[in-house]
Amino acid sequence: MPAPQQSLIVTSPPSTLSIALEPAQNAFHSLSVLGHSEKLSGFGQWVDNTLAAMSDEETARHRLVIIGFYFAIQPQKSWPSFPAYLEYLASLPPQAIVDRLLTMYARIPPRDGEICHDMVAQPLPINRQHVLASLDNYLNFLYERFSPEGVLEDIETEAYRLLADPPALQQLLVSHLRHMWDAYLQGEWQRVQPMLQNAVDAFAAEDLSDMTRLEAANFVTGQELEEERWAGVLQQAKQIVFVPSAHVGPYLGRFWHNGTLGIIFGARLPAGAQIDAPDLSRAEIVVRLSALADDTRLSILKLVATEGEMRSQEIMDRLELSQSAASRHLKQLSATGYLSERRCAGAKCYRLNEDRVEDTLDAISAFLLG
Repeated sequence: MPAPQQSLIVTSPPSTLSIALEPAQNAFHSLSVLGHSEKLSGFGQWVDNTLAAMSDEETARHRLVIIGFYFAIQPQKSWPSFPAYLEYLASLPPQAIVDRLLTMYARIPPRDGEICHDMVAQPLPINRQHVLASLDNYLNFLYERFSPEGVLEDIETEAYRLLADPPALQQLLVSHLRHMWDAYLQGEWQRVQPMLQNAVDAFAAEDLSDMTRLEAANFVTGQELEEERWAGVLQQAKQIVFVPSAHVGPYLGRFWHNGTLGIIFGARLPAGAQIDAPDLSRAEIVVRLSALADDTRLSILKLVATEGEMRSQEIMDRLELSQSAASRHLKQLSATGYLSERRCAGAKCYRLNEDRVEDTLDAISAFLLG
């Protein structure tokens, strides 16, 4: 996915919208991206270079830590730095790591068929002793809350084994995160921090007071968020903090702590910003162009442009794509804004967003030609 939230966007009390660097959440999210890169593409050069540099042992351990214990190690408040957060994590009683994981899982209501629910503000009642009584109980507990493809049994089996030894678990989590920070992320954070601060300063100069929360989220992230999915979540939060990231690519990340909803978005400048930040302009262009720098994704765009709105299955059939490949490409094109996505008769339908294509061409022209 820090210092107290900085640079208020809405200054009239009570302030509910802000933008901040959130160093600990930012660093954690960058590391979490490394553990989920198989399902998504387009994160950027640092992610690709880091994955290429990691050994097989590091990669396996990282997937265990990030996937098996994501909710145990995600920061739950602002910290001035990622190392400061790791010091806190190391100071906790070992059993508290297990309790953090189960408490966060308890905030996820059981699935309703194929629908996975967002976190609720307060943990729901669960029988923790029963959940940890056996591996089958633990896996069933996860399947009740996550889609089948979201539960990786090999990783969760190893995670369950470690939950029985909290001191060993804490040692593994803290030592691995420290290693990843020292070996891969510390220098990168120092490089991108000035760029991220430019994004904070640029959006701090914008007046969002006349916008709804959904409109403000669309403006800051540069995306058209699905109202059905986002409106309720945005209204539930006491406060919303927007966190610019150098590594999230076209996707959005989310975190909750103490009633605050954090939205992690790809660092960018608002339209018409008076701040001269060529690194930010270049970063946004790279994200957009990376979605186009693939023959399959270009074929998808051309097909939809020619045929009009199409279901995902129709796209798969016409281009002879596997389910996993189609999902990965469509997610990147949707997140980048080239495709507009909606639910239609129980399926996902996609149509070309012509405005985004024109915006991309304008952005390239402005960056290169002024």
